[in-house]
Amino acid sequence: MKKLFLALALGMLYMPQYSIAQLKSVDDVQKELETKNVDTIAWEHGGVLNFGVNEGFLHNWSAGGEIASLNINGIFSGHLDRLHDRDIWSNNLDLNYGLNYAYSQAFIPHKTDDRIDFTSKYGIRIDSSKHYYFTGLFNFKSQFTKGYNYTLPNWDSASTSKFLSPAYFTAALGGEYREGSDISLFLSPAAARLTLASKYYTDMTPQGEFGVPYNKTSYFQFGAYFSGRYVINIKKNMVFKTRLDLYSDYLAKDTKDSTGKVIKKDNPGNVSFLFDNLFTYKISKYFNVTLGLTMIYDNNIPYVGTVENGSGQTVPNGQPGSGLGWLQVKQIFTFGMEYKF
Repeated sequence: MKKLFLALALGMLYMPQYSIAQLKSVDDVQKELETKNVDTIAWEHGGVLNFGVNEGFLHNWSAGGEIASLNINGIFSGHLDRLHDRDIWSNNLDLNYGLNYAYSQAFIPHKTDDRIDFTSKYGIRIDSSKHYYFTGLFNFKSQFTKGYNYTLPNWDSASTSKFLSPAYFTAALGGEYREGSDISLFLSPAAARLTLASKYYTDMTPQGEFGVPYNKTSYFQFGAYFSGRYVINIKKNMVFKTRLDLYSDYLAKDTKDSTGKVIKKDNPGNVSFLFDNLFTYKISKYFNVTLGLTMIYDNNIPYVGTVENGSGQTVPNGQPGSGLGWLQVKQIFTFGMEYKF
């Protein structure tokens, strides 16, 4: 796992420079505020909205396949920055949602993507360099609707998650290196994280759910946090965004049941991470291709190798990619419309 963390970090650090136009715009506005209009407040904003639909239909198709299917995906990524003298307040919002409708499933929608991720940072520039800031950060993560394990026979009888279950809140103080709105490297030695979840989910297993202990509704962590964001404009019509979050909990320790048996192992060296990547290729004024890859490792969300088959017996999970173990992986590919502002 340590090798994987190192590889991800190096991948972030060695990417080429990007988005000169937007980055230069933010930096130029800030420089002008410092030299000419120190009492002026300036706002910079931008974002991309992608919407994609994939449809398929088969009739008497000898090779077989899903008779009719429809996939709908929506992705929004936006930022809003407030600049005043040496201060900067930046906000990033990422929203994802996707549904699949299939004839074999009676066109009952199955969720394929669901994400709410909001980050707000307030930084004060350090005099020694125009790119270094003392920054406070707040991050919120959750989802829009209920999630289900569709591999189970009666999957709709019990959800596995819902809005605010789980909900992750992170507050941190630290140093940040940033250039405009496109390059940000934030490191905090003092980061508090709170996870919230309903007892409906934490009562399902002896060790609880989402890191929240059995029969509890919250779980507090305190540790070190790193968050890096980088945007690269490969060509005029090609944009690649990447993000790496790392978190180490100083308070991490083994979880034991009432008999003293260890039901979950943990320690501060067990670093959680989120590695998010989004590539967008603009084909024309309104149409584009989007490719996304997200990987998450969290010791509080283990991989379960077996599932209940509806008859009271457990059978191997059997899902594709089971060899990846605890690593959570999400991959998307969408052809659709794009609106950029």
